[in-house]
Amino acid sequence: MRSTKGAIRWYRTPLDRETLARLNRRSDAKGLAQALGHLTLCTLTGSAAIVSATTGPPWVTLLLLFLHGTVGSFMINAVHELVHRSVFRTPWLNSVFLRIYAFLGWINFEHFTASHIPHHQYTLHPPDDLEVVLPIRLMARQFFLTGLVNVRGGLDVVRNTIRLARGRFEGEWEKRLFPADDPERGRPVIRRARVFLGGHLAIVVTSIALGWWMVPVVTSLLPFYGGWLFFLCNNTQHVGLQDNVPDFRLCCRTFTVNPVVRFLYWHMNFHTEHHMYAAVPCYHLGALHRAIRYDLPPCPHGLRRTWKEIASILKLQESDPSYQHVAPLPGLDGQGVPSYR
Repeated sequence: MRSTKGAIRWYRTPLDRETLARLNRRSDAKGLAQALGHLTLCTLTGSAAIVSATTGPPWVTLLLLFLHGTVGSFMINAVHELVHRSVFRTPWLNSVFLRIYAFLGWINFEHFTASHIPHHQYTLHPPDDLEVVLPIRLMARQFFLTGLVNVRGGLDVVRNTIRLARGRFEGEWEKRLFPADDPERGRPVIRRARVFLGGHLAIVVTSIALGWWMVPVVTSLLPFYGGWLFFLCNNTQHVGLQDNVPDFRLCCRTFTVNPVVRFLYWHMNFHTEHHMYAAVPCYHLGALHRAIRYDLPPCPHGLRRTWKEIASILKLQESDPSYQHVAPLPGLDGQGVPSYR
């Protein structure tokens, strides 16, 4: 497939300059509430699991580990926001938290950054965006395999980290991002992979030597269990929608959800808004949604209603693989005002 190599003229709901400037304003206090708040929850659930492993019944420990995994499985969403450099006003805070979250989640942010920039520039326009390619196939079996203990996913992450640490880039997307004739582009990825391997190996070896067997379970293995809620949230973003369209309202999905899930998900339920105005900090996406919702397709509330809608789309795609859901866009009334409120 050939690259388009041209900028896409994306439709964005108009915002006045003052409103956009206010929404784009980063805050260290709000950034700490989000980033430090999430890490604090992970620390509390992980510490509780460690204490329970020595003093409590096994079933309590398993429940606490499941809760810990539920909270910790959203590391990728933290890295995603921190890669956008929109969470903190102070750059070094962004850099520190990015490295903490990336290490705990085994997320090579150098690799992710290189992939995510074209994903925003060319969302669902292959081959310029191969981070997300439609159609996305989702099955109930995937939910159960990844939602409890994701053994296969964990092994794949470790294998890929070892591969990158050895400087081996594979597949069309990686070879496009890190071409063999420009080795400098791949060196940060290789260094980061080596840091991850060295750091997690040090945790495991030290823990074994000291008899702290639960420490690597709540740190190095954190991304590989309890991912059920992450699965339900993160797989909503583009599945079943349209590719090769210049309108984020047609290729991204927004839904509303309760404040706890919204916090853990780093407000990415407002995914259309995030793609429209990627510089807006995650903690302002709710305000952005309220400012432009008159111009958005109807947004389902809650994961149950959202997945009911997705399931009906996936069912249609089973019989017609070429089917893509066309989100209903707001119409105009006689005065030229959007009729959807």
